[in-house]
Amino acid sequence: MPDDMEIRIPQDEERIDITDLKEVDYWKWFGVSEARLRMAVASAGTIKDDLRVYLGLP
Repeated sequence: MPDDMEIRIPQDEERIDITDLKEVDYWKWFGVSEARLRMAVASAGTIKDDLRVYLGLP
């Protein structure tokens, strides 16, 4: 069984937990900095589809 630290994808399919550093690292793969991600969550909410639209990601 893999260690929880090896899981790189977000745990929740629909929402982002901005306090989870693994999720913040996941969004960095798309070129989104932590500051930009926090601003997007503050503006668009925690629904991942809404964040992708707000950030202009596919």
